[in-house]
Amino acid sequence: QVQMVESGGGMVQAGGSLRLSCAASGLTIWYLTMAWYRQTPGQGRTLVARLRWMDNSTFYIDSVKGRFTITKDNARNTIYLQMTSLKPEDTAIYYCNEDPPDAGYWGRGTQVTVSS
Repeated sequence: QVQMVESGGGMVQAGGSLRLSCAASGLTIWYLTMAWYRQTPGQGRTLVARLRWMDNSTFYIDSVKGRFTITKDNARNTIYLQMTSLKPEDTAIYYCNEDPPDAGYWGRGTQVTVSS
């Protein structure tokens, strides 16, 4: 059974930083393209950042470029999202999954709240 367990969220002031973690079990991430997604109330989950397994290339949506960094630790089967210079519009529940996402892999997510 595949499980994604996100952690590291919290409440920070604008300009602050957080590091999110996603521990995966039941699958091996080193050969998967993994991604972080976020969801705000009334909206669907949207892609934030992606890390391709074959060449470690990354993709970020424009609004987080230069502020967020996606990495992974294959030995720990864990992916990370380092978030700096946080803005109120980054407030959301953050999830990890493959890209494209597998509907059965969604975890509970981790809440990030950025106050102005």
